Amino acid sequence: MTLYTGFQNLVLLGLGAVAFGCEIFAFIDAFRQPEAAYVAASKRTRTFWLLITGVAVLLGFVTLFNPLSIFGLAAFVGAAVYLADVRPALRQVRGLGGRSHNGW
Repeated sequence: MTLYTGFQNLVLLGLGAVAFGCEIFAFIDAFRQPEAAYVAASKRTRTFWLLITGVAVLLGFVTLFNPLSIFGLAAFVGAAVYLADVRPALRQVRGLGGRSHNGW
């Protein structure tokens, strides 16, 4: 039974590390974007997203060994919303990547 518990703890640590990495990436990316890009993309302010992703980093660090707690999930969701919705809009506004629109 100890082997099984050890494996579960290892899996949780892996999930926590991946979530924490996403949260750090989201915070750094939010920090690097200029305020004007948020306005041009019709998203909330840079300060708002820095606050959301910064709290996500702090909560992600605290819940590193228990990422499935309510606080760990909330931290990941905050970072995931930034990465899935805000970041692509900012990149499109700034002309940094995105998909080509050639009919495909």
